[in-house]
Amino acid sequence: MPIIFYYFFILSFLAFAITGYDKLLAIKSKRRISEKTLLTFVFMGGTIGSGLAMLVFKHKTSKESYLLKFWGIIIIQILMVFGLFYFGIVKY
Repeated sequence: MPIIFYYFFILSFLAFAITGYDKLLAIKSKRRISEKTLLTFVFMGGTIGSGLAMLVFKHKTSKESYLLKFWGIIIIQILMVFGLFYFGIVKY
């Protein structure tokens, strides 16, 4: 398998794990993982893991500012992938 598959798999796993851990910290009223860190994992390619964690743990699903940033990153990622294929940088 291409190395990029492993890259996205590992990042998604880490994003899932830290989102779940942040939910656990929230429940225990402990110091939390910053939104900047969570969104960095999303931006770097952990979108699927973070999205699944949001659904599974019901975490960050009602915080509108976080959701706007999350969906903004997804739109940027879609546009980047489209651009890579459209301009022939990546061929399928």
